[in-house]
Amino acid sequence: MPAEKSMDFRGSGKRLLGVLRPERVRVSVVLALAVASVALVVLGPKILGTATDIIFEGVIGRQLPAGISKAEAIAGARAEGQDTFADLLGGMDVVPGAGVDFDRLGRILLLVLAIYIGSFLFGWLQGRFTAGIVQRTTFRLRADVESKLSRLPLSYFDKQRRGEVLSRVTNDIDNIAQTMQQTLSQLITAVLTVVGVLVMMFVISPLLALVALVTVPASVVITVAIAKRSQPQFVGQWSWTGKLNAHIEEMYTGHELVKVFGRQKQAIATFHEQNAELYDASFKAQFISGVIQPAMGFLANLNYVIVAVIGGLRVASGTMTLGDVQAFIQYSRQFTQPITQIASMMNLLQSGVASAERVFELLDAQEQSPDPVPAAVLASPVRGRVAFEDVGFRYTADRPLIDGLSLVAEPGQTVAIVGPTGAGKTTLVNLLMRFYEVDAGRITLDGVDVALTTRDALRSKIGMVLQDTWLFGGTIAENIAYGVDGATREEIVAAAQATHVDRFVRTLPDGYETVLADEGSNVSAGEKQLLTIARAFLADPAILVLDEATSSVDTRTEVLVQHAMAALRAGRTSFVIAHRLSTIRDADVILVMERGAIVEQGTHDSLIAAGGAYAALYASQFALAATQTD
Repeated sequence: MPAEKSMDFRGSGKRLLGVLRPERVRVSVVLALAVASVALVVLGPKILGTATDIIFEGVIGRQLPAGISKAEAIAGARAEGQDTFADLLGGMDVVPGAGVDFDRLGRILLLVLAIYIGSFLFGWLQGRFTAGIVQRTTFRLRADVESKLSRLPLSYFDKQRRGEVLSRVTNDIDNIAQTMQQTLSQLITAVLTVVGVLVMMFVISPLLALVALVTVPASVVITVAIAKRSQPQFVGQWSWTGKLNAHIEEMYTGHELVKVFGRQKQAIATFHEQNAELYDASFKAQFISGVIQPAMGFLANLNYVIVAVIGGLRVASGTMTLGDVQAFIQYSRQFTQPITQIASMMNLLQSGVASAERVFELLDAQEQSPDPVPAAVLASPVRGRVAFEDVGFRYTADRPLIDGLSLVAEPGQTVAIVGPTGAGKTTLVNLLMRFYEVDAGRITLDGVDVALTTRDALRSKIGMVLQDTWLFGGTIAENIAYGVDGATREEIVAAAQATHVDRFVRTLPDGYETVLADEGSNVSAGEKQLLTIARAFLADPAILVLDEATSSVDTRTEVLVQHAMAALRAGRTSFVIAHRLSTIRDADVILVMERGAIVEQGTHDSLIAAGGAYAALYASQFALAATQTD
């Protein structure tokens, strides 16, 4: 099912209103402008009814003999057996023989024009204030979400699909903004209009007002019944929107692999399946909620017929004037119209609250532990002694990965970490960077527990080159200088030359000003890796982390990069994660990990001589290469 459970509409709606709290003064202004605008609109029909009475009384008065009084005209009509006409005259302020009082009529029409102009101006100001309120609120909400994303631990993103997170940050917030824009102004106006019109209806005719109110309970029952059925569909609509966006993002990002492995049909089938679910949920949500408006229209027309018939009879009996009936019919239309608007806005409101709940779920996600206050200060300059002291860690409570691990990397040493997939090599680096927090033990940098420092202070001392390269849409120079504010062109070029980036950059038409396309798709995978190495080189970190940093470069370039890395590692503590053992033969210490534990450590020669796990891994790697060559 699109939605396994019904969302907390009331709680999420209250919280969404709470987002408007900083704008409460401006909301009060909007409310005052809405009251003024609606009050003027509500006065209009009553005054226009007076104009109708003036015209009608003038027409009837011209048909009566001049020089007689109203009472004589009524008595004459009754004498002729025209009791209905006599009753009609009794309810009118008619002057026999007089025509339409155009002077009075003109003054009333000018008053009505002034009222509607004033209502327009108040409404315009209300819309202007509302737009500002909504945009500022959305601005703060986006800022809160962006700030929240920076405080979420890496584990959150490991468990969430990127497209789903992007959908909440973009689509759902946009939907919230649209909902607030349309409901904040229209809903206030509609509610005030209902109240104002209801008051005027009772002033004109309590009987007709009670007749008109008969349809209100029916409207409420219909709206509530339809809303209960449509709400789960709106939850499903936005849930499937997020899933579909996640699928599209994954398929677009990995479109080359999708084609290589021939998974186009499966990807298209998954797309059609999720698109069909989204269509089904959206269709049901829109169709079910869309029934509200025609249902309200039917009740409005039924109400109009009842008011027109009863009002006509009361005019004929002289208990109401024609102008009052006309005004009441207008009021009955104005009464049902905002109720219909409120009902039709329920689908938009439900959709907006459903999106708000998804955003609130993100905002309520468990954050990484806060930095300590006061925080420990790392020595300057950092020497680079890293010690893991009886460290324990597990991704899930029932599956320990690292238990009782201890190691020391002295300043300037290159520590290589090898082992099979899933041994915990990258986890070790993630713990050092505090992407994850240790469950037991501690990690120190120059004797300072890294958990007692701020994450920014710690990570500013560490440079990282990952197997998965990341480049943003900007020039090559900007990408190289990403980690150094105010880097000069000379420093950028020097870093590029040291890492052999300069040789291919100068072959490009725009050189260092070449703009990289989305994720650097206009350069090769090896060139992207070289750019990330140059970025780390320019940052000049005290500690260097290389996670298969040369996996995407060719053999000749790898030799050149190894020389660059040797220069980069000089005087720095370096952690090198490698699968190709030939790249770490000159490491000061080689750690062999299996199932989260260090099973061997030493230099390349000592480990080969020991004939243990490393020697077996080394032999199997080169034996495989020899077999493939044969």
